[in-house]
Amino acid sequence: MTWLITGGAGYIGAHVVEAMTEAGEPTVVYDDLSTGIAERVPDGVPLVTGSTLDAGLLRRTLAGHKITGVVHLAAKKQVGESVELPLHYYRENVEGLRVLLEAVTAAGVPTFVFSSSAAVYGMPDVDLVTEETPCEPMSPYGETKLAGEWLVRATGRATGLSTACLRYFNVAGAARPELADVGVFNLIPMVFERLTDNAPPRIFGDDYATPDGTCVRDYIHVVDLAEAHVAAARALRADPGRDLTLNIGRGEGVSVREMIDSVNALTGYDRHPTVTPRRPGDPARVVASADRAATELGWKAKHDVQDMITSAWEGWVRRHPGAARH
Repeated sequence: MTWLITGGAGYIGAHVVEAMTEAGEPTVVYDDLSTGIAERVPDGVPLVTGSTLDAGLLRRTLAGHKITGVVHLAAKKQVGESVELPLHYYRENVEGLRVLLEAVTAAGVPTFVFSSSAAVYGMPDVDLVTEETPCEPMSPYGETKLAGEWLVRATGRATGLSTACLRYFNVAGAARPELADVGVFNLIPMVFERLTDNAPPRIFGDDYATPDGTCVRDYIHVVDLAEAHVAAARALRADPGRDLTLNIGRGEGVSVREMIDSVNALTGYDRHPTVTPRRPGDPARVVASADRAATELGWKAKHDVQDMITSAWEGWVRRHPGAARH
């Protein structure tokens, strides 16, 4: 069985390709390289450069490489940017998915794993977010992920395509430095950037209804996330016709202040954070219930927050050597 990994040259995608390859699953990467990095693709893994909006190239790739399963990660994913460019996000994330699914079903590919997001939940007022928690996304990005799930499931019901929608929580860490996230959009790299610039890390609001007043989130190591994709792909292959929707998280909450304290300790810095006003739309707490993934896939996260920070820091120092504390 050969898997097409769309977005396979990206941060998460490269880890999924590596995990699939190590598990003995042949892969082909399909990426437009708008944010992906070609050098992340391992030697021996074919790279097709193109957009998911290119129906002809998708059809030729599926046929030419005899693809029998797809893991679809290619998408635009910045919440703030999606507010400014909603049409762009719907075109790339929803129309691109529709074109891909049309090619997949025409080619008779039987299995499809979809990269979704905890952003589909919006601001859930619950202790643990289960897959039954109502979905009320608060950004065009979250809306496109929820619409993507609807499209994937509807296609599965109509055609018999086996599907899995994986709702990621906050992804961090790296398998090794060269695969680290190069973006500065999430908490850990944002703290790294402030420390490197000799500036205090920022906390956006410390008056939430949480133990220390700062937002609480569920963080998942990218290596664990990649292993979840392997497990989902194999579950669909073993039991055709399945329709899975699963949270991929650790089920443990970490506050912003706790994360900043841990980053300081593990990097050798000692910069106290500064508190600024809340950001609009930030929920107080979003922590996954990961029980269903354990039951359906036999999967459970293995890495802790220390692993995430340490591995992410190694990647940061590789790109910013002056950041290291001696």
